Amino acid sequence: MSLDEKTRDINKGEVASQLGTEAIVRLFGSRFDDTQRGGDIDLLIEPSRPVVHRIQVECRLATLLYIKLGGRKVDVFIKDSLGPLRPILEQALHNGIVL
Repeated sequence: MSLDEKTRDINKGEVASQLGTEAIVRLFGSRFDDTQRGGDIDLLIEPSRPVVHRIQVECRLATLLYIKLGGRKVDVFIKDSLGPLRPILEQALHNGIVL
């Protein structure tokens, strides 16, 4: 995994502050594979409870992380427990690692 400890802590801390400490944060995509040189960070978040205004929360988290990580782009996806699972999120669930 090509994220340093500080970056992992920032990601987990910001998710916890927005969605609670029970939320599971998964890293997937190019940052998950040490053989690739990925630029952005892809995160799948599994909240412990349904999230109202999910897309707004995704945007807010991505923006906060962008700022806290010094301009590094972060793609945030929150798993919607009430709707169908999109294919990209299925891959993230099966192939991503919990931070």
